[in-house]
Amino acid sequence: MANLFTRLKDSISSDLHEVLDHKEQKNPIAMLNQYLRESEKETEKVRKLVERQYRLKDEFSREYQRAQDMAEKRKRQADIAKRAGEDSMYEFAYQEQQEYEARAERLQASRRDAIEQLETLERKYEEMKHKLKDMHLKRMEVMGRENIARAHHRMNQVIEDTADKPYSRFQEIDRYIEDLEYKVNSAYYRNTFDSKIAKLEKESKEQEDVTVN
Repeated sequence: MANLFTRLKDSISSDLHEVLDHKEQKNPIAMLNQYLRESEKETEKVRKLVERQYRLKDEFSREYQRAQDMAEKRKRQADIAKRAGEDSMYEFAYQEQQEYEARAERLQASRRDAIEQLETLERKYEEMKHKLKDMHLKRMEVMGRENIARAHHRMNQVIEDTADKPYSRFQEIDRYIEDLEYKVNSAYYRNTFDSKIAKLEKESKEQEDVTVN
């Protein structure tokens, strides 16, 4: 059963890759745009991580300073209690001082790690931004080459269609004009011929009437 599910998963994955490959061949610019959108999303995620790391670094700094201040405060209080002979107060202040100093030391180490991690994240973020910009420029270059390829393809089609009959379009227009001119002239001749015959017939009849009278 496990092997069946494995084969089924592999088959679905293979079909999906085949569909994506077909889509990429059919419209490579659309696939390139999709890759760019995914890269932009990843870059945005890293940007948010950088911002979060800044906040963590600042928080470590604040907590470190707070621990330092409290350690110094308890140290002064321990000195006062010791000079006053207040042993229990001295012990409390001294223990607190030790706790705050240890905390401050731990926070300082965490702050250093946060700063190093922040520097690493910032470098990676800058690299990703540069790569993303390069990808946008490459997309523009690819789109330009695709436009040129499409234009050449269309021009080649036109040239191939008219290779055996140069200026065929102009010849078709000339023939159409000649046919139209012939039809117009023929119609004009028929109309004027009929009117001329009718005029001659009228003049002939009038002449006959004059002769009879």
